[in-house]
Amino acid sequence: MINSHVVILGAGPAGLGAAFKLARTGSVRVTVLEQNKHAGGNAASFDLAEMRVDYGSHRLHPACAPEILQDIRTLLGNDLLDRPRHGRIRLLDRWIHFPLKPFDLAFGLPPRFSIGVARDLMRKVIVNDNGQGNEETFASVLEKGLGRTICESFYFPYVQKIWGLKPEELAVTLARRRISANSLTKMTRKIFTALSGFNHSGRGRFFYPRHGYGQISDAYHRGAQEAGADIRLNARVQSVEIEKGGVEIVYQDGNGGIHAVDADQVWTTIPITVLAKCLKPAVPSEILQATQNIHFRAMILVYLVLEQERFSEFDAHYFPEASIPISRLSEPKNYSNGQLPKHATVLCAELPCAPDGPEWIKSDEELGRLVRNALEKSGIPVLAPVLQIVTRRLRQAYPIYNQGYETYFDLLDKWLDSIKELLTFGRQGLFAHDNTHHALYMAYSAVKCIDTHGRFNREQWQAFRRVFETHVVED
Repeated sequence: MINSHVVILGAGPAGLGAAFKLARTGSVRVTVLEQNKHAGGNAASFDLAEMRVDYGSHRLHPACAPEILQDIRTLLGNDLLDRPRHGRIRLLDRWIHFPLKPFDLAFGLPPRFSIGVARDLMRKVIVNDNGQGNEETFASVLEKGLGRTICESFYFPYVQKIWGLKPEELAVTLARRRISANSLTKMTRKIFTALSGFNHSGRGRFFYPRHGYGQISDAYHRGAQEAGADIRLNARVQSVEIEKGGVEIVYQDGNGGIHAVDADQVWTTIPITVLAKCLKPAVPSEILQATQNIHFRAMILVYLVLEQERFSEFDAHYFPEASIPISRLSEPKNYSNGQLPKHATVLCAELPCAPDGPEWIKSDEELGRLVRNALEKSGIPVLAPVLQIVTRRLRQAYPIYNQGYETYFDLLDKWLDSIKELLTFGRQGLFAHDNTHHALYMAYSAVKCIDTHGRFNREQWQAFRRVFETHVVED
């Protein structure tokens, strides 16, 4: 028996996961509105040069909750592959395997880097600096935990490239919750647990669908529809009006037609800054002002189609140096160990930027030259003919945790949470720099809060929110 109607805004992993689980309860009518022509959001895949390529580098991590992993295994069957991590990072002009291996720790690191790390470790043991009396920042917490050498050689230039801010300008929250190896002890533990026989958590491996990462979202999309969910693509939300006893959502279809749909509840995964501007009645001025102080980092993905079977043996290359504009280069073929086509491969370069920065308006050809110059400077030049250059622009790739952002986010979050017909979740909805498995965990958690009569348990949801705060990004 259908007891309520839930409209979900956004068909990324969080929205699709919620639609899949809600529809399967049999007690809730589910409608999903997605502004793009495809489902999956930034976790989708698309066809390029006879290959499936992703929106950047994506992996399903073994840290995925067992319930979610089991659903994905059921949905994908033999198409969910168990793959070894095989990347590398450029550190002081030397390539090191990433994730780090004990051999690299002992023999592969640049001597001045190893000496600096040893010096920092000795200083940490001898000098007991508890930092009392100093205000903590992202930079101070990371330097205290990792030491000056690791921070200055790797973490600080890399995070400045990713978020566009100096380490001193970033919130301490990022260091504590979003950087998984924020102390020398943790980093060393991660390295040695990768040894065969000591690895009980899947470190050094990942799951990846045979036909691209977007196959996960496609499977949830198909599963939700088969369970009865109504998923409408190319549906751009115009307004969300909270009415007495319900909600009216107005959206525009791909042909410019305007439609309205009524709901008992709206579950939204779209950016909270966008949501606040869509709400009716209009939100208070102080809430709108808060949205002006919450920012996302953009990303341009530059794809080079090369006339060669493979560019390298590595799935991903990381570039922490400030002098190299791209942050990561991935080769989709190597994620799935794909063998076809023989005549071509694709490289995907990630270029973090501001949505109003100079890179955003560069042509595909200009961005292609930028990537080729970066690779040549890194010692891995493109030697094969470039058959095609394609770009994709992600306006909201990462939340920017600048100092003081919590004040504005908490104000907006609490105000939205006071609307009983409204629920925000997912990466964009909770301004969370999380992995796909975290977004799916949020979706599954939300469904667990709704009873057979369609009523949503806010207290239970707040308990789940406290769990979300413990999530740490897997790199």
